[in-house]
Amino acid sequence: SSGINAEWPLRPGELTSSIFDKEVLDSKDMWLVEFYAPWCGHCKKLAPERASAATSLKGKVKLGAVDATQFGDLAQRYGVKGYPTIKYFPAGAKLDAEEYDGGRTAGDIVSWAEAKLEVFAEPPEIRELLNDEIFAEECREKGICLISILPDILDTGAEGRNNYLTTLKELGDKYKKRKWGWAWSFAGEQDKLEAAIEVGGAGYPTIVALNIKKNAVLHHRGGFSKDSINEFLQYVIAGRIAPAVLRKDVPKLRKATPWDGKDGQMPEEEDYSDLDDVDLDDIPVENEGSGHSEL
Repeated sequence: SSGINAEWPLRPGELTSSIFDKEVLDSKDMWLVEFYAPWCGHCKKLAPERASAATSLKGKVKLGAVDATQFGDLAQRYGVKGYPTIKYFPAGAKLDAEEYDGGRTAGDIVSWAEAKLEVFAEPPEIRELLNDEIFAEECREKGICLISILPDILDTGAEGRNNYLTTLKELGDKYKKRKWGWAWSFAGEQDKLEAAIEVGGAGYPTIVALNIKKNAVLHHRGGFSKDSINEFLQYVIAGRIAPAVLRKDVPKLRKATPWDGKDGQMPEEEDYSDLDDVDLDDIPVENEGSGHSEL
C-alpha cells in the first residue's frame, strides 16, 4: 500500500478483496459500499459525510469502502465505471448489488438507508405476556408499547383469537419503523397488570399504548378493528389524546402458560353422583295426591 489510508481520515469499514465476501456477502446486515479512487476530489468530499452517516446508522446499516484502484477485481465485479460509486447490498441474502441513487450528504445517506430498512424490515413479533422478562423487553426497554388484552379463549375460540392477532400483526408491520413494543394477554391472565393499566372487568378485547418511562397510558375506546386501532395509533403519534397517569406501578408479571393455539376446553363439570348431602324432602314427588302442586 502507498499509504493511501493516511489520505482518508474517518474511513470506517475499509474493505479488501480478501475479506469482502465474508464481511459483506455472508453477513445478514444491510451494507452501503463506496468504491473510490484516492485521487478523486468528490470521493474526498464524500469521506467525512459517509463516516458521519456510519455513526448515525450504527447497529442498523453497515458502511464500507473499497479502493477501486487497489481492488480492481471488486470494482469490475460490480460494474463500477466512475468514482465515487456507492453500491447497496440488502439485508439477508445478497444475490446482487443495486446502485445507490441518493444524495451525497450524511443526512441524504441516512434517509436513503432508513427508507430501505423500513421497506425490508421484519415486522415486530406480537408477543404473549408470559413473564416479566417479556414485559421488560417490550415495554420497559422501549418508548411505547401496545398491550392488547384479548377475550378468554372460551369466548372466541382459536379462530377468533387468531383474527385479533392477525389485526395486530398487520398494524405492527405498518408501524414497524416506530420500534414500538407489541404484547398481548387475555382476560384475567395478568390481572394485576390489567389493574395497573386500568383495563379489564369488561370490554375485551382492548388495547392501550403504554409509556412506562413517562408513567402514562392511553386507552383506545373504539372497536378492535384494523381501521379503528389505526386511527387510535395516529392519535398516539400526533399526541392528540391526553394520556392518563398510571396511578399504581406495574407489578411483576406472573409466569403464564403459552397459548397452545387451540380452542379452549370447558372446565371439568363437578361430579354430582354422590347425593349424600342432598335433602330428599326438597325433591318434588310425582303423582302424590292429585298431581297438582299448589302455587
